[in-house]
Amino acid sequence: MMPRVSSPLPPPTSLHWDETACPMCGHHDAEVVLEGQDPTRHGGGASCFAVVRCRRCTLHYTNPRPDRNSIGSFYPTDYKPHRRPSKMNPPRRTPFWARLLGRSRERLGDIPWPKAGRLLDFGCGGGSYLKRMADRGWEVTGLDASVGAVREIQEALGLTALVGTLPHPDLEPGSFDVITMWHSLEHVHQPMDILREAYNLLVPGGKLIVSCPNLDSLPYAWFGSSWFGLDLPRHLVHFTPDTLRQILLSSGFRVESLRYVRHSDWLRSSAKLRVQQHGSSFATRLLTCKPIAKFAAWMMYQFNRSDCIIAVAERPQDDSV
Repeated sequence: MMPRVSSPLPPPTSLHWDETACPMCGHHDAEVVLEGQDPTRHGGGASCFAVVRCRRCTLHYTNPRPDRNSIGSFYPTDYKPHRRPSKMNPPRRTPFWARLLGRSRERLGDIPWPKAGRLLDFGCGGGSYLKRMADRGWEVTGLDASVGAVREIQEALGLTALVGTLPHPDLEPGSFDVITMWHSLEHVHQPMDILREAYNLLVPGGKLIVSCPNLDSLPYAWFGSSWFGLDLPRHLVHFTPDTLRQILLSSGFRVESLRYVRHSDWLRSSAKLRVQQHGSSFATRLLTCKPIAKFAAWMMYQFNRSDCIIAVAERPQDDSV
């Protein structure tokens, strides 16, 4: 039997909960490592959620969790990743020296593909990345669970976008050169199923790019349940560099690289949430200041403990569709 949250409020009857096995290895052998609140206070279904650690493969995941039909109740209608930016002007590329220091706008990096090809953005949100890549000559397709976000992409941007998840009946095997998952894999109930389908959709040699919060970061160690990257219960899986690499390898991919990205705004948000939830120390209040947060985030990057990780993986060339 999985350990449960110590004192949740009874959820409303419209919400249903899963007590799940480990999403990576399938074992029912885990221990609670943290209990935290929903920082948006949107769902109203429970006062507390548990993050557990699998004793077999070390993957961390939210358990119990809202089931597939209930998780949408925890996404506010104004959920920021689903909103289309008011201005779609292409942002300036981060200078080379800044990228060396860990400062990088994740979705501006060069795609590891020799020329513009076919791209699927899983969890495309408001579509700004799709638009940017379409303007660069890529043939783009977006996929998102939000009906409103997909409709906006179709009507306002005139781009191809689908409602749903993977597998999707409108997507054929071997039909993409690159698949991106920008802060979306941590939101799914069964990440192995998503990754295996992504493998099928890629051509041999095709690339998968996955970006997600880093549970092995210093911000998580400092802030715990107030860490911005936790975002319970919307984040159902919580990766470290080791478990992200492990799940990609288990899904058939070859991992080419894994790098860290620093987000000083995440650090400031974590400090503000800590102040809001638990009061504050002088050090915590210092981290709400932009210059202090930028310096602290840079220091974390030097020790490979930044709060975001990006992996680039490949479907092996010697495989066939």
